[in-house]
Amino acid sequence: MPKVGMEPKRRAEVINATLTCISKHGIDGMTLEKVAEYAGCSKGVVTYYFKNKDTLTIEAFKAFLAYFGLKIEAEMESTMTAKEMIDVTLKHILPTYRDDEGKSMNVSQLDGIEKMYIPYEDKAKLFLQFFSKAALDRNLQEVVSESYSNDLHGIAKIFDYGNRTGHMSVEDPKSAAYGLLAMVVGLSFFRVAGIPTVNGEDNRYICEEYVRRLAKE
Repeated sequence: MPKVGMEPKRRAEVINATLTCISKHGIDGMTLEKVAEYAGCSKGVVTYYFKNKDTLTIEAFKAFLAYFGLKIEAEMESTMTAKEMIDVTLKHILPTYRDDEGKSMNVSQLDGIEKMYIPYEDKAKLFLQFFSKAALDRNLQEVVSESYSNDLHGIAKIFDYGNRTGHMSVEDPKSAAYGLLAMVVGLSFFRVAGIPTVNGEDNRYICEEYVRRLAKE
């Protein structure tokens, strides 16, 4: 049994190891033994915190989705315009490509949100793994539904704020938020599938153009 006081650190290490394992081997290839190996602990430690693979997969998925909201919230400032807030949001949920191979996975808040990090390639792999499984797994669907419902609410609030400050013209903030998030999800799948844009640019420009049309320049 882990020492008293080690629980939060050990749980974080197991979750990080699980995400690393899924990124490398997929959910089907992820085992409690492999997670323990990546976490540098015994299988008994893993099962002490998470009773089985299904529980661990769900908790890792929750941590993966929560990561984006935490990073966005940490960079939001009340002095920003609505467009600047949306730019921060897109920066994290549909990031530009960067070569960060070799950087470590960390979705734990224990050392501060600024040290939380998911490498670019791992984001794409995890996105594909979790969402493909969610299509047939009711428990994972519930995780997605709750997370995206919160995202839609937050983005709609930003569009509404843009209307009130006169920096945006959005007829229906909720519908606009739905459209933007649906676009992000679709573009994310296109990235994973390697489907290029017509002009060869990073496909996030499509979302940026969508937001530009709503903003009053």
